[in-house]
Amino acid sequence: MKISARNQLDGRVVEVVKGATTAHVRVELAGGQVVTASITNEAADELQLAPGRAVKAVIKSSDVMIATE
Repeated sequence: MKISARNQLDGRVVEVVKGATTAHVRVELAGGQVVTASITNEAADELQLAPGRAVKAVIKSSDVMIATE
């Protein structure tokens, strides 16, 4: 598969929590950081996401915000 997004982070699923329609998927990256994705339950099922599964977290954003106190 080819994709235009350049921010592709290798990791492993550590948790999948399904709600009524949306699943929250926590992915641990190589450095120990954890990113969370919100995807549909249907997508989580189709991707067979479960703890331990190797995945890529693909981040595509048109805006990056910075905040200070």
